[in-house]
Amino acid sequence: MAGRIKAPTGRYGGKSAEERQAERRRRFLDAALQLFGDSPGYRATTVAALSEAAGLSTRQFYEEFRSLEDVLAALHLQVNDWAEEAALAGLGDMNGQPIAERATAAFRAYAANVTGDPRRLRITFVEIIGVSPRLERQRLARRSRWIDFICAEAAAAVQRGEAAPRDYRVAAAAFIGSVNGLLHDWSSGWVEASLDEVVDELVQLLLGILRPAGWSPADT
Repeated sequence: MAGRIKAPTGRYGGKSAEERQAERRRRFLDAALQLFGDSPGYRATTVAALSEAAGLSTRQFYEEFRSLEDVLAALHLQVNDWAEEAALAGLGDMNGQPIAERATAAFRAYAANVTGDPRRLRITFVEIIGVSPRLERQRLARRSRWIDFICAEAAAAVQRGEAAPRDYRVAAAAFIGSVNGLLHDWSSGWVEASLDEVVDELVQLLLGILRPAGWSPADT
């Protein structure tokens, strides 16, 4: 009996074209996390070196990205997404709890995620700085997203009578700047404290913003 010719499926090695592309992209980002976040850093990495570290060719690199800046942009977003997911998971475990417990859980989860891998910390606070106007806009957009996160928690705390009612956007921006600066300095060894002590200090700072001197729940 004559054999039948199967219709092409677009699969190779058991994977679809989309799956292979996703795997290539992941390998480039994994290699970038190592080279950008450790040594030699973003500015000293070449397309050839990144491709070699990923075990892929430069031709495959240009099939996925236009430039190394595109890789850094994608990696910066990924690292921030991981940190945001960790903070949200920390909050999810504290449903119905007072703001102090919620803030502690969220920032402990965030800090553990960001500092657990020094390469992520470097991507977030060092390598992204001063690269280009485009990446500066992206960095500030992600910072704005964290400000929105703080403002949403503050608004919910106000509704529960746990915080003074006011516009928190400027205060939230100042607080996020403090978070970034303190975690960067702590990771650099400039601040002698445990991570729990750093988180506790940040929580106390946030609570001081939400509950200014002279305010009491009865004022809400």
